[in-house]
Formats: sequence, C-alpha cells, structure tokens
Amino acid sequence: MQSVQVFTVALAALCFVLVADAKLKEGECEVCIKFTQKFFDGLTSDERGDVPLIEKRFREACAVAKKRDNRFCYYVGGTEDAATGILGEISKPLSFGKPVEKICEALKKKDSQICDLRYEKQIDLKTVDLKKLRVRDLKKILSDWDEDCRGCAEKSDFIARIEQLKPKHTEL
Repeated sequence: MQSVQVFTVALAALCFVLVADAKLKEGECEVCIKFTQKFFDGLTSDERGDVPLIEKRFREACAVAKKRDNRFCYYVGGTEDAATGILGEISKPLSFGKPVEKICEALKKKDSQICDLRYEKQIDLKTVDLKKLRVRDLKKILSDWDEDCRGCAEKSDFIARIEQLKPKHTEL
C-alpha cells in the first residue's frame, strides 16, 4: 500500500514538472509563433470567426510556404503530404482570439518538434564580405531570393550575380 502511495506522489511530481516545462522559453517556437501570427494578421475580421475557412486559408498559406515554414505546416497537417492532422488545434483557438503564443505552447505539448524549428540566421548583405563566404552560402543567398546563377562555375561568378541582383532584393 505504501509503495502505491509513493508511486502516486512520484507520478504527480513528474506531471507537475512536465506541465511546468511546457511554458515557452525565450526564442522557443519561433517558427510557430511568427508563421501563425503572420497568417492570423492576414485574415479579415469575417474570416477570423469561421473555423473551416481558417483551416482552408491556413492550407493555402502552407501551399506557398518554404523551408522552415513549410516544415511547420507539415508538422501540423497543413500540407498535402502531412501524416498528422492537428490543424484544429490552431484554427479553433484562433477563431476565438486565443493568443498565438498560447496556441504554440499547446502545440508543443502535442508535438515537441514543432517548437524545435528555428529560422536560419540571415546574412547581412550590407556588412558582409562576399569573398569570405563559402559558395554554399552564396548559393543560399540566391536561393532565398528565388534566383539562379546559370553558367556559374567559380565563386567569382556567384559573387558577380549577387552584386548584380543586390539592388533588386535589398532594402535601402
């Protein structure tokens, strides 16, 4: 009997620790919070109360999402190839105005890898010396801009292409 009580107390303590750990730390759930907030801000006031419409719009946003945003969409069931479907965990709370941070906190309890997603560090093109970057990084810059570099074989070719496209893609 006493071992059952000890086990019950230990189990309760473990549950308390897990619930306390569910709070978001600084920088955690970065992709979830930013993508969901951007999505929510793009909804009209009429759309915000309609759960099926929110889910439809979310899938539309996921269809054009790239990189980490697309991975987030996959985890929550917003993409066609997603294996899970917890989109209702986003759409229902959004419909009654629950803060995005609290939604992501709840999603973390369902699937912790959702909050493991982080955006890649952006390269500051105003201060970086392109000659010191690796070709991989130069290709990433072009990829982020949805540009290509046909015929580029040398590092100097990639640098020239970036310099050519820089005014089009950087803010002054």
